[in-house]
Amino acid sequence: MPTFTYTARTVGGELKTATIEARTRDEVVLMLRKQRLSVVKVDAEKPAPRMGGIAMRDIVVFTRQFSTMINAGLPVVQALDILARQTENKALAATTKEVVFDVESGTTIADALRKRPKAFNELYCNMVAAGEAGGILDTILMRLATFIEKTDALVRKVKGAMIYPGVIISVAASAILILLVFVI
Repeated sequence: MPTFTYTARTVGGELKTATIEARTRDEVVLMLRKQRLSVVKVDAEKPAPRMGGIAMRDIVVFTRQFSTMINAGLPVVQALDILARQTENKALAATTKEVVFDVESGTTIADALRKRPKAFNELYCNMVAAGEAGGILDTILMRLATFIEKTDALVRKVKGAMIYPGVIISVAASAILILLVFVI
C-alpha cells in the first residue's frame, strides 16, 4: 500500500506532519477529516534515493558553504534551499531537499540530518546539535569541515601507501606461481 506524507492543522491550530498508509490521496484526506484535522498538504512519499554516491569532498564543500551562509546572516532554511539547488551531486541535493522539508516542518537541523545516516554520520549530527544549542552553528560547521577534510586526506594517504605493498605482493605471488608451474 502506498505511503503518503501529510501536513495538517489540529483544532488548536498546531501543525502536524506525519506519514500514513492508504490506497489513494482522497482516502488520506477522509481519514484526516475523521480525526478532526484540517488538511494543509498531502504528498505521495517517493522512495528514498540511494545515498551511496556522496563523496566526503561533497560533504566538506556542503559544510563550508552552509557555514559561510549562516555566518553571513542567511536564515537556515534559505541557506539549505540554496545549497540543494547548487549542489552538483544529485544524491546530496535530494538529501538536502529532504532536510529543508524537515526543518520547515519544525524539526531541528540536527534531527533532520540524523534521519539521513548514509549522508551524515553520528559525529556530524552531534556537532550540529551542539552548535545549535550553543548558538555557534557557523563556527562548529567550519571546524567540522576542517576535521572531515583532514580525515579524508588521511584516508587517502593510507590508501596510497597501501598500493605499493599490494603491487609488490601481487608481483611476488605471480613470480612464485610461474616458477611452480613452469620450472618445477
